[in-house]
Amino acid sequence: MIVPPYYWEAQSYKFLITSRMPIIEISSLSHPGVEIFSSLTEAQLRSVVAPEKGIFIAESPKVIRVALNAGYEPVAILCERKHIVGDAAEIIGQCGDIPVYTGEREILAALTGYTLTRGVLCAMRRPPQKSVGDICRNARRIVVIDSVVDTTNIGAIFRSAAALGIDAVLLTPTSCDPLNRRSVRVSMGSVFLVPWTWMETPISSLGDYGFRTAAMALTDDSISIDSPLLSAEEKLAIIMGTEGDGLSHETIAAADYVVRIPMHHNVDSLNVAAAATVAFWELRKR
Repeated sequence: MIVPPYYWEAQSYKFLITSRMPIIEISSLSHPGVEIFSSLTEAQLRSVVAPEKGIFIAESPKVIRVALNAGYEPVAILCERKHIVGDAAEIIGQCGDIPVYTGEREILAALTGYTLTRGVLCAMRRPPQKSVGDICRNARRIVVIDSVVDTTNIGAIFRSAAALGIDAVLLTPTSCDPLNRRSVRVSMGSVFLVPWTWMETPISSLGDYGFRTAAMALTDDSISIDSPLLSAEEKLAIIMGTEGDGLSHETIAAADYVVRIPMHHNVDSLNVAAAATVAFWELRKR
């Protein structure tokens, strides 16, 4: 049986929620509206044909709060009943008049395919895509993510970028979507804090915006990451490559610098997320 929406008012010990929220009790996996949390694939959520109509899913109160504070628009909330007056109460108060779906823990687990460890999901609208020019205009240190397809690595790179002062992120079309649910979760909401966009022109075109490019790769003529040449650059784009093969020969050949991280004990390389963290710290604009 599907219980019709009802309206709820609640108080917490920290704040008073004055808005009346439509709380929708679900007891069926086919309840209208919940397909955005269950049956739609990441590609369908992204709405590749019409990106301006796309949505994404943010998970956990902390991550959702970061997104809301960054100006992202909520569409619907799915949470356990106990969180309506608990962890989700403040978020619900921020979201205005949007549906809040709730039900037993077992129903929600069957709906989403996993137990909600943080108890709260929020569907949010994708923002309009920014241009590369807008992203680069006031930036001095940016990262180009080239063909990185692991969602965990994308989230970890964004988290390091936010923490270590990278001004913007550009992604090639062959990279994973930063607003993938797992990427968002791993980044702890950092994907909402660092400006980013897709780069559909050659990486060498960054020279038009005053950037010199530094390809992170192991080659015979690469320079050490602590070279004074790099720290002296006013505007630098750090290029990180795919997990397996790294950067292509063409990308390396077109870069202004090829940069290596010195290794010990015959370790040949670091995971791309770990390498990005080292690069961001060493190449930051002092």
